[in-house]
Amino acid sequence: MLLRVGSRGSRLALTQAERVAAALRRPGVEIALVPITTSGDRDRTRPFGEIGARGVFVKELEEALLGHRIDVAVHSAKDMTSTDMDGLVVGAYTSREDPRDALCGAPAVKPGMRVGTASARRRAQLLALEPSLVVEPLRGNVDTRLRKRTERRLDAVVLAACGLDRLGLGAQADHRFDPEEMLPEAGQGAVALQVRAGEEHLVRAADDSETRRRVEIERRCVGLIGGGCLAPVAAHHDGHVLTALVADEDGGWVERRSGLEPETVAGQLRRYL
Repeated sequence: MLLRVGSRGSRLALTQAERVAAALRRPGVEIALVPITTSGDRDRTRPFGEIGARGVFVKELEEALLGHRIDVAVHSAKDMTSTDMDGLVVGAYTSREDPRDALCGAPAVKPGMRVGTASARRRAQLLALEPSLVVEPLRGNVDTRLRKRTERRLDAVVLAACGLDRLGLGAQADHRFDPEEMLPEAGQGAVALQVRAGEEHLVRAADDSETRRRVEIERRCVGLIGGGCLAPVAAHHDGHVLTALVADEDGGWVERRSGLEPETVAGQLRRYL
């Protein structure tokens, strides 16, 4: 059987896909990696909100699945919207790695620093930590953003720690934010394997049940709040408690709530949006 595994074409995405392929490979199963360019990859200058309504790094992979051009789509779970496209399901989540955000270029956030990020969630929380920061938009893959930090003489950039680790660049993380400082994106640190509904058996062997439990709680919470990849909304489950937040895009206010059920936490935060 040939299993066509679709992925974005960045170095990080292909590294993730190769690890997934290793987990899915078994006697009688041949794996073919299929790189797919997404709208988020093609347009690296405009803000995400101007590119499209759905997940800008997800849509083309989902369309390839529905069109039977691939059999498995590999996503960074944080890039996914809070609900799956009709006809598709997440058949597996691989074991979660470090979900934290990492500050690259400085050991701590200090007044007046110039920090690069394209994430509304990171921008809001950075400015809440230190209102005097100058937060500059910064797009591109991991290598590009690290290079642009030097080229633009930024004091630091913020990246997902798991991406740095997967690329062997963990030493570039001068500071890993505790979730109390900066709450991660729902799903951050996990890789999602999306398949057509009814074909979950193709990837079931790669599923980590605890990662699935936590990430699905986080995604449900964000969906109930009504946020997405553009709004300063975050949710993270530490294995015991779910914490979520909503914030003003300039960090003027941050509302954070914790609890056991996503419905309760989301209900307390929804009023602020």
